[in-house]
Amino acid sequence: MLDIIKKKLAALGCDAWKLTETVNRGWEFYVIRDRLDQNRATEVKTISVDVFKSIENGKFLGSASGEIPPTASEEEIDERLAALLYQAGLVKNPYYTLQDKQVDVPEKREPVDVEQIAENFFRAIRSVEQTKTEDINSYEIFVSEITRHTLNSNGVEYTCTYPKSTVEMVVNARKDGHEIELYRIYTSGTCDAEKLRSDVADVLRFGRDRLTAVPTPKLGTGAVVFSTGDAVEIYNYFVFRMNATMKYRRFSDWEIGKPVVENAQGDIISVEAVSSLPNSSRDYPVDEEGAVIRDRWLIRDGVAENFFGSRQYSQYLGLQDSSNVYNVRFSGGKESAEQIRRGDYLEVVEFSDFHVDPMGGDIAGEIRVGYWHHDGKITVVTGGSVSGNMLEAARTMTFSSETRQFDTHVIPAVTRLEGLRITGVADVE
Repeated sequence: MLDIIKKKLAALGCDAWKLTETVNRGWEFYVIRDRLDQNRATEVKTISVDVFKSIENGKFLGSASGEIPPTASEEEIDERLAALLYQAGLVKNPYYTLQDKQVDVPEKREPVDVEQIAENFFRAIRSVEQTKTEDINSYEIFVSEITRHTLNSNGVEYTCTYPKSTVEMVVNARKDGHEIELYRIYTSGTCDAEKLRSDVADVLRFGRDRLTAVPTPKLGTGAVVFSTGDAVEIYNYFVFRMNATMKYRRFSDWEIGKPVVENAQGDIISVEAVSSLPNSSRDYPVDEEGAVIRDRWLIRDGVAENFFGSRQYSQYLGLQDSSNVYNVRFSGGKESAEQIRRGDYLEVVEFSDFHVDPMGGDIAGEIRVGYWHHDGKITVVTGGSVSGNMLEAARTMTFSSETRQFDTHVIPAVTRLEGLRITGVADVE
């Protein structure tokens, strides 16, 4: 199919093109309580096409993207490619070039053992300690071997194979006729059994504690501690603002060689883009455009060091040897997790929703389960919200020396933001 499309692209007269064929071979399991309800093997193939057209004698480069079904007839392929070329002619981006052929693309990695990965997930989940009042209601396991074959009109051609796994889980907790349900989704490359068991045990505890929660007090402003996967949103604020697209479009005002946080009084941010991260679901040797992914500091000791991004926006900024970034590792802070949890603070472990806007820095989250630490006492709370802005919170932000991995991100295990607004639903007694 790819050879047919290549010939038709050449005949069509487009100025450049990129083809990506992705094959996802996987197993899926659906479990209710301890009973396997159903399972199936899957194989899905997709073919995406990017067509590029030079406009006004190379002043602009138009582009359009679409998919071609693997079962498409030659007539259907002709129609889709012609439509894409027409659409590309309507787009006027400043001119840039596609990725050139590279000679140092890393070698292929070990084959993915889907069967073994699935078995590891089953063993890990079944080893979680459950009780009559806190248990796993149901879960779904999806394990895939993904093979991506990419080529373009500049001679780039590579194939990479990697694992991707997802576990979706519902846990229940019951007490005195009341029941709470919590949902979790875990994404990774393979199975980190110890981490999964620990996370699920925490969720069971959160569900149990939620049944005894009282309304969150109206605390005004105060310290909020983050120790679950929601903290990734906080750290993505720093990653997104080092993206070449954000910089070119003036959504980021950060400059190379300058501090990313002015007048910082807390811990100093350092983050490295890494080519490989154990158990990541996006452990690619090259990005989707064919650029080799290399280890590089994005921010070091609080100072912006390297922007990153797509071929298009990297060229607009004059970046050399740039690529997209998928795996990042943040450095830990000066104090331990225990020291970060000092004094009065609200630790929120379950949000209905949590978001940090990468452009304006606005923080917003609805509290589902939290622990209010006040005067040496711990109260389980629910309801209300936290809000603030990273432009202010980053100045006094502190985080633990210990780190923790959430799929593609290694971040400090415990993060503390001061001065957030805590909108409660009950008066403080």
